[in-house]
Order: sequence, then C-alpha cells, then structure tokens
Amino acid sequence: MDDVFSWLQDGPLAEAIRGTAYLYPVLGSLHILGIALLIGPAAAFDLRLLGLGQQKLPVTTVAGYLLPLSRFGFVIAAVTGVLMFLPGASVMAERGSAPFKLGLLLIAGLNVLIFHRRTFRSVFDWDLGKPSPAAARTAAVVSLTSWAGVTVAGSLLAYT
Repeated sequence: MDDVFSWLQDGPLAEAIRGTAYLYPVLGSLHILGIALLIGPAAAFDLRLLGLGQQKLPVTTVAGYLLPLSRFGFVIAAVTGVLMFLPGASVMAERGSAPFKLGLLLIAGLNVLIFHRRTFRSVFDWDLGKPSPAAARTAAVVSLTSWAGVTVAGSLLAYT
C-alpha cells in the first residue's frame, strides 16, 4: 500500500500542487467552503427530520432547497480533499485520524444512500403535519454525528 501512496505523491499532479505558489492554501480554502456547503444545509435538513425548528415547511420542500447545496458542497470538498491529499499521500495515510475520517465518510455515505433508497421513498406519508418516522430520525442523528466526526478527523490530519 505504501507503493500506491508513494506513486500518488510522486505523480505529476502532486508535483504541480506542491510546485505552484498558493495553490495548496487555495485548495484548503475551497475545501472549507465545500465542507460548509455540504454540512450546513445537511444539518438544517437533519434538524427538520428530528422535529427541531420550524415544522411549517414540508420535508420535500426543505429537501428540494437544501440537499442540492449539500451535493454541490460534497463535490467541492471531495475534489479538493483528494487534491490536497496527493502531495503528502504517504504522510497523510500514516496519520492516526486518517482511518477514522475514511470510516466516518463511509458511514455518512452509506447513511445517505440508505435514507434516499428506503426511508425517503415514503416521505409523502409524513411530509407535513406528522413526525418523521424513526428511520428518518435515526438517519438524521447518524448524519449529524458522522459529518461532525469527518470534520474533526479531517482537522486532526494536520496534527496527528
């Protein structure tokens, strides 16, 4: 596996990132913006599923406004995250928080997949005026905790 990480960090894209003035900090800034666009709207949606805040809007309306922003934020965060990983792939892979970040990303992704493939299909039964079902509330808690954990573990990559 070390060979893969060495190959990644010695590749032309990693060299270009390392060799271009200010590119890494720009990528870091875009990564934070992507995280904000991902987690902010997702957290607001999760809180709606949990029954917190205003309940006057249907879940489908809230999803229609917030989840496209989250998807856009995810794309930005994923692309910039990979680009920031490349120049120091071997070092980053050895960091103690790396497996936690990847594991929590997997949990968050599976949670989104299961929620949209199963729970959200019945949304019109609980869209407005009824509490979200237990499966939706559970998905919201898993989402909030896993994305918070991804953020913390990602921040620790610089220090562990």
